[in-house]
Parts: sequence; C-alpha cells; structure tokens
Amino acid sequence: MSTKFLFIESMNILSTIPQYHTLLEIFVILWLIWFISKRYFSRDRTLTEDEIERKLAEWNPEPLINNPQMNHISLNPRCITSRAGKRIVVDGKDCLNLGTHNYLGLTENNEIEKDAIAAIRKYGVGSCGPRGFYGTVDVHLELEERLADYTDTEEAVVYSYGFSTIASAIAAYCKRRDLIFVDEQANFAIQKGLDATKANIIYFKHNDVNDLSNLLMKQAKIDEQNLKKAAKIKRFLIVEGIYMNTGNICPLPELVALCRQYKLRIFIDESISFGTLGKHGKGITEHFDVPKCEIDMIMGSLDWAMGSIGGFCVGTSFIIEHQRLSGLGYCFSASLPPLLTTAAITSLNIMKNNPQLFRSLRDNCIAINEGLQKIHCLECSSFPESPVKHVYLKNKKDRTTEEKLLSKISDKCIENNLAVITPAYLEAEKNIPRPSLRLCVSTLLNKSDIDFAVNVLKNCAEEILSV
Repeated sequence: MSTKFLFIESMNILSTIPQYHTLLEIFVILWLIWFISKRYFSRDRTLTEDEIERKLAEWNPEPLINNPQMNHISLNPRCITSRAGKRIVVDGKDCLNLGTHNYLGLTENNEIEKDAIAAIRKYGVGSCGPRGFYGTVDVHLELEERLADYTDTEEAVVYSYGFSTIASAIAAYCKRRDLIFVDEQANFAIQKGLDATKANIIYFKHNDVNDLSNLLMKQAKIDEQNLKKAAKIKRFLIVEGIYMNTGNICPLPELVALCRQYKLRIFIDESISFGTLGKHGKGITEHFDVPKCEIDMIMGSLDWAMGSIGGFCVGTSFIIEHQRLSGLGYCFSASLPPLLTTAAITSLNIMKNNPQLFRSLRDNCIAINEGLQKIHCLECSSFPESPVKHVYLKNKKDRTTEEKLLSKISDKCIENNLAVITPAYLEAEKNIPRPSLRLCVSTLLNKSDIDFAVNVLKNCAEEILSV
C-alpha cells in the first residue's frame, strides 16, 4: 500500500470529521501536555525570609463572626437568684413573675419536688448515655406510655431537650426535594429543623388560610405539568398550636381541610398549647375537637406547662418508631435525666387529676387580655386564651426605636416589682417578629395580681412613652 494512498485516505477521513471536533481534540491534547509538564517539570521556588514576612504582614484573615452585637440581650442576661415561681428575684429585685413559662404553676409543686428528690436517690443525677446505649431507664418507658395514653395516641417518644425535639423530628421525615409549607412566624426550632431537611420551603402569611390555599393551588397547577415528578414529592404542612412569636392560635380545622384536599401531611408543634388548651389540657386538637387521626405528628415540650425539661412526639406507632432510628436528638443525645423524667410523670398525674387547672389558666389568660386592651398606648393581638401574650407599641415606629422603648418599659416594670421580658431573636432567624413585650400567664395569679400587673405595665409604658 503506497504512502500516497494512505495520505489520501487519511485526508478523506479527516474531511468527514466536523471541524469543531478536531479543534476540540487538539485543545485537549495541548492542555494535557501543559498539565503534565507543569506537574512534573515545574519546581516551587523557595520564598526568602523577607518574602515570608511580607506575605504574613499582608494577610488579613476574615473574622469568625461579623460585627458582634455586644449589647444584645442574650449577651447580657438578667440574673435570677430565686425559684421561678409566682414571684421571682431579678437582679436582686423581688417581682411578680410574668416572664417565665410556668403556665400551670408546677415549678413550685411540692409533690413534684418530692418525687424528683426520690429519683435522684435512686438513679443519680444524669443518664450519661443516649437511649440506645444504656440510656433508657424504666421511667423513660413509663413517661412515654403515659404521654401516649394522655394524648389518646398510639405511641410517644421522649427527647432530652425541647428544642432538639422539634428540629430532629422534622428532619427525620422531610428530605431533599420534599415540599414543606410553613407559617412565616414559625419558631426558631422549626426553622432549624427545616434547614436540616434541605427541602423546598414555602412560607405562607401568618395564620392566613387564604394565602396558604392560594399557594397550594399554584403548586397544584405546577404539579399538573409533570405528574410523574409530582408523584415522587412528599408534601408537609408545619404549624404551631399557639405560636411562640405571636401568641396566636392556628386555625386547625381549616388547615386540616386543606391537608385533605391537597394531600399534605401535617405536623403540629404544641409546645405551648399542650397543657394549656382544651378541657383537659390535651392541646389544640381537643380545643377544636379535631380527631387525632387527622394529625400525622404532634410535637411538644416538657419545658413549659409541665415544669420539667425535655420534649416528646406522639402519633401512630409507624411514625414514632421511625424517630428511634432517625431522630438525631434522640439517637445521639444523652437521655433525659431520670429526675426530670420523674418530674414530668408527676406533672402528668397532676394534670390528669386536676382539670380545674386548665379552667383557672383560661380565666387568667382572658382577664389579662381584657386588662391589656385598656392600655391605650399598647396593643395586644394574641389569642385571648393563650398563656403567651405579645404586647406591641400602638404607634408603630422603626425597629430600633421600638426595641429601645420596650426595653426601657421592661426595665421600669422590674423597678416596680413586675417581671416581663422583651423577646430576643437571632439574626439567623427568618421573618424576625416585630419587637414586643412578652407576658406569660399562670394559674398562680389571682385577681389582685392581674390588676397589679396591668396597672404597673400601664403606668410604666405611659411614663416611658411620654418622654
């Protein structure tokens, strides 16, 4: 075969190959030659001492944090030197306590204290192990059984911390590419749970069923364009029974109806509503008489109404058992100390045997709400029966000004023996609520206490705002 023939055949073959393909191959070959030569033939030049010193002098590392707010309330907490009961000593000042979430007044209950001391003597102080690694004590199993029975659900799981309960439970079920509809005023624990899911988050206006309905209709139209893809996406609705950031109650019946219509799974954080709403304190489902089977999972806290520490989730066995394998706060945190578990069990006994507690709390909440409506320079839009009241300036101002004025009102109240707080929010939170004073109502208050609280708040607000 002649050289001329080979040359002609080669040119014919090359002529059939697209020109851009040839150029691309040439580029790749040249890049490989450059890369190999750079790697094997180049030598790093050793820097001189002067060059090293100059580079070190020029180096300007980025700060670990940006502009820390040294005057942030979380960095300057008030010091408590007493029990946080009906009265509380704040920075040496004895005050009527409307600052802590002791809704049922159980932090001062002698029976709970007695049982907790007995638990310390039997089990010691801590558990020193997660539930799956010698951290499960018999009282944990008893508390879970009692919670399931009290809430009329199949099963319960107990966590060692309320915040991690919410964040862990959400992340255990919601995954990447799932779709989650969330109220824009959801608390920070819910927000951290959402961050861990990596799911697609859609916020709807606070307690606005119409806005949620519109968003669901819009999503339904998007789903119709690709039914195969839509069938693989799980959809969730996450709300609070009573919102920590506003004191408002969620419109559960309307939300359940939307969940049925658009096939959403609904999770409810009942950290505040459990032990406060309903004839027997069973929460928002009892308040609205919504069957438990309509709710996929209820999350709650042992920190507030029950006067202990920890959290829980209740629901069907299928839902709850999954958390024992996937709930990070359950699997990897030391279990709830037996003394606090025992305290929670005793609290449940008291709640079950004393339904008048919930009537008393409801009456006090309504009485406080009525008193707040008479303070003309302030306004309160929280649900009347909510034990958490957010009080705002009636004449709206910029955020910084409102924060300063409300902080001064809080300080003035403490000077006058009334403990109320201004909630602190982190910059990382989404949709940071408007500045407010937060009041927490308890069963320990009587009429004279309520009148005193309203009058002090009224006088202090008028004095500060008149300047």
